[in-house]
This record gives sequence, structure tokens and C-alpha cells, in this order.
Amino acid sequence: MTDDVLAVHGGTPLNGRVRVRGAKNLVSKAMVASVLGDSPSKLYDVPNIRDVEVVTGLLELHGVRVSKGETEGELIFDPSNVESASTDEINVHAGSSRIPILFCGPLLHRLGHAFIPDLGGCHIGPRPIDFHIQALRQFGAVVDKAPEGMHLTAPNGLHGTKFELPYPSVGATEQVLLTAVLAEGVTELRNAAVEPEIMDLICILQKMGAIITVHTDRVIEIQGVKRLGGYSHRPIPDRIEAASWAAAALATRGDITVLGAQQADMGTFLNVFRSIGGQFEVTDTLPPNETRPGREGGIRFWHPGIELTAVALETDVHPGFATDWQQPLVVALTQARGISIVHETVYEQRLGYTESLNTMGATIQTYRDCLGGTPCRFGRRNFHHSAVIAGPSKLHAADLVIPDLRAGFSHLIAALAAEGTSRVYGVDLIKRGYENFETKLSDLGANVERV
Repeated sequence: MTDDVLAVHGGTPLNGRVRVRGAKNLVSKAMVASVLGDSPSKLYDVPNIRDVEVVTGLLELHGVRVSKGETEGELIFDPSNVESASTDEINVHAGSSRIPILFCGPLLHRLGHAFIPDLGGCHIGPRPIDFHIQALRQFGAVVDKAPEGMHLTAPNGLHGTKFELPYPSVGATEQVLLTAVLAEGVTELRNAAVEPEIMDLICILQKMGAIITVHTDRVIEIQGVKRLGGYSHRPIPDRIEAASWAAAALATRGDITVLGAQQADMGTFLNVFRSIGGQFEVTDTLPPNETRPGREGGIRFWHPGIELTAVALETDVHPGFATDWQQPLVVALTQARGISIVHETVYEQRLGYTESLNTMGATIQTYRDCLGGTPCRFGRRNFHHSAVIAGPSKLHAADLVIPDLRAGFSHLIAALAAEGTSRVYGVDLIKRGYENFETKLSDLGANVERV
């Protein structure tokens, strides 16, 4: 028996309301950005997830004082005493997150040196850090590899540079931003990622005193400044979690209102959701002086009660269909009539979770071929990165082992949609990105229990 196993009694539609807080893919980066300031920063609406715990630990190891504010989800970061941390202490966090590499630029500016342990994260592809290291070297960093990780120094300081990413990597774009803002001179980044979380990070850095211009065609220009102050910021809501609950509503024939979800950042997802046959209704946030109930905006997602329609979709960098939306939605596609096609172009090993869905009664075949028109890095390579889903399929209960964060939530959705009782192993991994997910499931009427 282990408390990391969830018994899911499926077959019941999910109905009710849940709330999403600050985006996982922004909050942790905003926490790192606080190291760049010479005064405290304040971040609101921070979700209680494992990634926040990991970054909090890393910040405290480096002398940043992290404290709770007056309201729930409010964190304050005081970086006035940034200091070195021992390799052993940092290695305690190795394997639990990929965030440590983003500390490089800020620590090189504050201390003149940094250390990167072996990096963890979800096993959905190698996600090499080559882009990060190349960029840091162009800024003037010296990288020394060691068995326990990499040691970085900047004997001559960090200087602005011109850098073009071979692929618009989110992590590498964040690396360049966090390093360039205090580097001497001007940095020009081409083929940058422009996800909403990137734009929100730019807003934070601008609040701190950075000068950042976003040009057309994925070009970002950063003019280095002498100092940065703190920030006060409320992050964008988590569009990935919002879409996950939307997929759960569709797969279980339910009706879920996601408070805090914003239409602007989910346009591509909403188009696909509607094409499948799902229904949604957007409620905008009312002005602060409005006293009627329901002042907080959100999006209501529901199953229409009629047969869903198969679709063809391709994941892509923003403004395309986000790769993190793909896995939860595929569960819903198993319930659509016809042949759906999914072409994954962002991560080469992100379709492994479909094997578990097949054991539950789904009919999903994966292929090495590019089943779509989007140019893809994985063509003619030995990666099963396209999937064909035949439906509708009647799902039945099974024992499931969670392989990674997004696939984990997908397994959870499948168990909720299936007939019978499933056992889902490794559910604590879901805590990395989904706050209080068990409480939210109970609020929606799900019948789940720890075993």
C-alpha cells in the first residue's frame, strides 16, 4: 500500500467550478527573476505546486529570503543577501526540476559564478540544454563541465550579443532574457519564443527597470541596464491547467466552469475544442466596483450531449496549438466519431502515454511519419511523433502508472471517463503543476480516494 496511488471510480460526469491561479510556466521564472533585483519583489496568486517548492528551496539556498504575504498565494522575495550555495546543497534538487539552469544569468551578475546540477523534469524527450550553454558563452560566460554538473564563471563580465535560436525554445528564450537585462550593451535574440508566459516575464522585467522591445518576426531586443529593482506582479492564469479541465469536461460528458481562465491566451485551443463539438462560454471579469455575484471571469466548458467530431491537429510553438494541451485533449478525442490525427512537432517522445489508453480500450496507432503539413524537426527520424485515434471507444478501468506531468493528468481524465475502478500510480507527480487537484476533483463530483 502506498499513499501515492489514487483509486478512481469512473463513469461519472464532472460538473461544477474550479479556479486556476498563476501559470506554472511563468511563476517559477518570475521567482528566479527576483534574484536580479536590488530590492524585494512581490508575486501574487502563486499556486501551491511542487515546482514552487523546488524554486523556493533554491532561492533560499542562495540567500534569498522567501516569505508569505498578507493574502493567500502571495510570496515576497528579498534578494539583498544573495550568496553562494554549496554544490552538495544544490544537488539535493537535481532531478526534481529544470529550473536551476535559469539561475545562471542572475547568479553570474550577482556573484560572478553559478553551478548547474544534472537536470530533471518530465521524460518527454531529451530537451538538451545546448541552446542555453551556447547563449551563455556568447554573453561571455566560461563553462567548465564536471561529473556533478557544470560550473560557470564570467571573468570579464557579461556583454550583450546577437543570438539566433535554431528553434524557438521557451527555456532558451527565458535564459537570454534573464541574462541580457543586466549585460553591458544590447542583445538581439532572433527566432525567440513568444508564448504568453514569455510576454508576462518581459512585463515583470520591465517593471524591474529593464528595457525590452519585442519586434515582429520573433525578434526581441534587450538594452542592458546598470541595475534592476523589485517588482509587484499578478501572473497570467494557467492556460494549460484550464485546458486540462476543459478536456476533462469533454471526456466525461460533464460541465466545468474554470474561474480565472482567459480567452485571449487560449484562442487556438478554443477553436479546436469547438471543432470537436465541445461548447464553451466566456465570462469577462467585472469591474472592481461591481457587486453582483460572479465578479471573477472565466470560461465554462461542457459536452453538448451529442456525438463529438474527429479532428486533425498539429502542436506548435505559440501561437500554435500548445504541446501541453495535446495529451489531455487526446483522451477526449477517443470519444469522437471518426479518425483524429495528432502531429506532435514540439517534443519527439510525447506520445508514449497512448499505450496506456489503448489498454483501456482506446484505438490509437502512432507513426514515425509526419502526419501533417507543419515543418517538423522529427521527420525521417526514429520517433513516433504522430498519432491516429479511431473513435468513439468505450474506455474501461485499468491500472495506470503516471510517466510525466501532462500525461499523468491525461491518465487521470481517462480513468474518470472509464467504466469501473482504476488505480493510478504515481499521482504525486501531478502536484508539480496542478494545485489541489484532488480537492478540485471532489468539488466536481469525482469519486476518488487514496489507497
